[in-house]
Formats: sequence, structure tokens, C-alpha cells
Amino acid sequence: MASSEEIQTLILTTLDAQGSIENTNTLRSAGGDPIPYLAVVGVLNSLASKEMLTYTTIEKDHYNLTDEGNEIADSGSHEAKVFNAVDAVEGISIAELAKLFGASAKIGQGKAFRNKWIKKDGEKLVREVDSIVDQTQQDALEIRKNGTHSSAATLKDLQSRKLIEKVKLISYKVTKGPKFSLTIEKQATDLTADMLADGSWKTQTFKKYNFAGNPPEGGHLHPLMKVREEFRKIFFELGFEEMPTNKYVESSFWNFDALFQPQQHPARDAHDTFFLLDPATSSNFQDMEYVNRVKEVHSHGGYGSIGYGYDWKIEEAEKLILRTHTTSVSSNMLYRLAQETKASGVFKPAKFFSIDRVYRNETVDATHLAEFHQVEGVIADKNLTLGDLIGFMEVFFEKMGVPNIKFKPAFNPYTEPSMEIFSWHPGLEKWVELGNSGMFRPEMLEAMGLDPDVRVIAWGLGLERPTMIKYGLDNIRELLGHKVDLDMIQSNPACRLDKKMGKELVGKDAIDA
Repeated sequence: MASSEEIQTLILTTLDAQGSIENTNTLRSAGGDPIPYLAVVGVLNSLASKEMLTYTTIEKDHYNLTDEGNEIADSGSHEAKVFNAVDAVEGISIAELAKLFGASAKIGQGKAFRNKWIKKDGEKLVREVDSIVDQTQQDALEIRKNGTHSSAATLKDLQSRKLIEKVKLISYKVTKGPKFSLTIEKQATDLTADMLADGSWKTQTFKKYNFAGNPPEGGHLHPLMKVREEFRKIFFELGFEEMPTNKYVESSFWNFDALFQPQQHPARDAHDTFFLLDPATSSNFQDMEYVNRVKEVHSHGGYGSIGYGYDWKIEEAEKLILRTHTTSVSSNMLYRLAQETKASGVFKPAKFFSIDRVYRNETVDATHLAEFHQVEGVIADKNLTLGDLIGFMEVFFEKMGVPNIKFKPAFNPYTEPSMEIFSWHPGLEKWVELGNSGMFRPEMLEAMGLDPDVRVIAWGLGLERPTMIKYGLDNIRELLGHKVDLDMIQSNPACRLDKKMGKELVGKDAIDA
């Protein structure tokens, strides 16, 4: 292979003789060999830094035959081999053809049928034409010779059959620079004490330092993360502890059964929930006494309840799913609280919150996603009432900038009473649902081991809806997923929930989601 000095001399002398080099692919070493791409670009960069030349990149698509393509170029296509194997008079049986060509027999047979070269006659294949032209072989030979084909449709077809592969060939057009010369002046890389002493630095040529480049852009927070951080600040101001929510895969036990949600509930069907295939189940239950209490309260009741009266099966509880709500985390934390109370003998009130992703097997549209974020808060204390829940909701949403809220009775399997939370929206001029709330049922809490006088109030809402309202989005897919506009993320301001949510928007349509 030619050395860097030899390639430099070749490029400079060629430029001197021709004025330019239209394509570096035409360069040849003294032995007549092509110059490798990496060697050429290294020399060009070096000479360009000295302003001896300039160059532009030339990109060209080139097609190489695959192993199968080379075999077809050498010995013919699968369809031609099948045609030639079919006797002009007797034909050939399909079984015998399979013995001759193995797996390729089916490929060749299908192509030969489409080309109307052969047809089926009972259990045999017979010819429909006397002779053929193996166009596929001719195409492969043309590509082997030229690296491309005159027909774009042929290239597409051969690519789909995995007979060719496309690669990019890079070469360069080279022209003289302002300091072009046949000799290369050695440039100094450092300013030395001797140069300063004898004054030679005044005439010395120094190698340029490349300080060019665009300053890197700083990171940008996604609007969801901005609103999420505002919610976190509200929870922390109110003395809440953040729950660990890094367990996206959960057992049906913690996601459903521990919440007193029956195993026949529609939410547990495959059309609402994502079930794992491998591993499909987990039997890693640390406290079988608690599991049995859950089974008992589902099947026969307890703690003032008659239960659901069905045969509770642990096999259903062992199924692994993508969690459908962060309440699975809340149930786990409340169970831990019960165990800590049992160990210490003293109940300590607790306030937990979480903001993280949950998954539902839903059809994706402008207002629904298969994965989204849930904001959830729970407060555990003795003798809490529905009035405490309503009072706290007013404080919580006031801090969000939503002062005017009302409640409507609702049903949830694991809370009783349950309430939907609504806010009056001036832009839409109607009440808009914000979330759900309620008090966890004694069938859930007492089975965990909490005392009967311990009450837990809880509420939850989506993160996406407030974010869409805040940033004026009417399609949730523009907020989360592959349709997200990165410019929107970079240009949106910081989020502050100190205004009436949505009042800063112009018009009603921006928040009709």
C-alpha cells in the first residue's frame, strides 16, 4: 500500500497537471492499485488544513451481490434451475423436485409459476414454454460488473429477495487551495522559548488549531417532567414521602387482589391489561399468611364484609403484568406500614405519593395512550373521615391553581366511599374531570394487619391532562410517543402551577382533550 507521503505527492502532482481531480476513485498508486478511502481522506484533511487544497464529498450507491446472489450469477436462478429440471415430455413430480433442490425448490417453483414457465398437472409439474431467458442471472451478472443496474425496479426486487446489498461509496472532488504548492512546508506545532529569543516566530508557519464547532446545547426538560416536578414540590411542601415506583412489572396479587379487586373483574381481562409471556408468573410471596387472609376475605368475607363468594385462585394472583396503576405500589407500602406497626407496637401516620408510568391495553387516539403517568397520594391515620379527604383535596388542588372543585359519588372496587373530582374550566365553560378519590376499604387494610381505626384516604389523577391544558395541546400523542416535536420541548417555558390551569390559553379547542 502507498505511504502517506506518496499519496500526498500523487494528489499534488495530479492537481498541478490537471487543475482539479474530479473523483479520487480514479487515483492509482505507482503499482496501479486503487488508493484506499481512509488513506485518501487522511491526506486530504492534512493538506486542507494547510489551505493547499479544498475538497467536496461525492456519495454514490453501490450494490454488492450476497452469497446467494453470487451463486445465482454463477449457476443460474432458482426458477431457471426448476424449469431445467422439468422434463420437456414427462415433467417431474413435486416430491422429486424437492429432493433435487431442497428448500430452494419451493422458491424456484413459486417464481417459475409467476413467470408462467411451468404449471401443475396432477402431482407433477410440466412446462408451459419451450425455452426461457434467465433474466435474474443476467441482472446479477450486470450488478456484479457495474455495481448497479439500469432498472430501479430490478434493484428493489433483488433487494427484497436478499440477493444484493446496498452500500455507500464515498469519494472526493479536489481543487487547488489558496496556498497550493508542490512542496509541503513543515509547520511548527508549538511556540518555543528559542523562537521567542531569536525572533524566528515572526516568519515561522504554525499549524492551525481547530477550535471551530458549535457549542453543545443544554438539555431540555420535557413538558411532562416540568409539570411532574411541580407536583412533586406540592407533595413535598405538604410533608409527603415519595414511594419507590421502579417496579413496572407487578404481580396480579399486588395490582388487583391486595386491593380487594375480584379475579373476575373486567379490568383483569387481556383486553385491558398487558400480561407477560416469559416469565408469565411469579410465586415469590414472602408472607403466605397475608396471602391466605386476602384469599379468605375474597372468598368468604371478613372485617364486616361478606366478600365476593367465589373460589379465589392463587394461580390468578401469580400472573405477571405491566402495572395498570401505581396503587399497586401504594398497597405494598401500606402492607409495609402494617408490618412496621406490628414490629414496633406503635402506629405512625404516613403520607405517601408517587408519579410514574402505568400501562393499559387501550386503543391509542388523541386522548388515550397505552402508557401514561399517574399521580397518586395516600394518607394513613387514625379515624380519618370523608370530610378529611374533601378538605385535603381542596388544599391540594388549590396549590395546583385549581380552586373551584366539586365531587361526585363513584364506584371503585377498593375504595368506599369513592368520589370523582371535577373542576370548573372557564375556557370550556363546563366541569372537567380531574381524577378519582376515596377511602380504602377495611377488607384491604385490615387484611394487611392495620388496626380497624386506621383509615387511608387516597386520590389519583393523570399527569398528561394537566400538562396538555398547561401547554395548549389537543393531541396526547404530541406529548408522549414517536410524534413528539423536539422543537416544542426546547421552546416551551418552565412550568409554574400558580395560575388558573388553562386560563392563559386563548380559545377553547386547545384543551378539549
